[in-house]
Amino acid sequence: MNKQKEKQSKKHRRQDRVRVKINSTSDRPRLSVFKSNKGMQAQLIDDSVGKTLVSANSSEIKSKGQKTQISFEQGKLLAEKAKAKNINQVIFDRGCYKYHGRIKALADGAREGGLIF
Repeated sequence: MNKQKEKQSKKHRRQDRVRVKINSTSDRPRLSVFKSNKGMQAQLIDDSVGKTLVSANSSEIKSKGQKTQISFEQGKLLAEKAKAKNINQVIFDRGCYKYHGRIKALADGAREGGLIF
């Protein structure tokens, strides 16, 4: 197996290990995070229907700064959008990423915005 395929399979194994433990409902949607080198995307997903309820992208944040600061602001923005749709509780899905750095900053911002994990 070449290195790229091995890397992808390890990533999917980590992601599956995290998602097996998560059961989201329409009352408590899943907060899914995707991270790239340039930015981040966060979505609130209702798994029973398979629809995205709310999303926030790091490109929506106009302030300049470090990526962790932008992620914190993105979490607060996501919480505001969720509050507008009467969503108070979520299940955090970090995917294949460690709960560290930008992922942790996004979660802290969402908690400060009023979401309950």
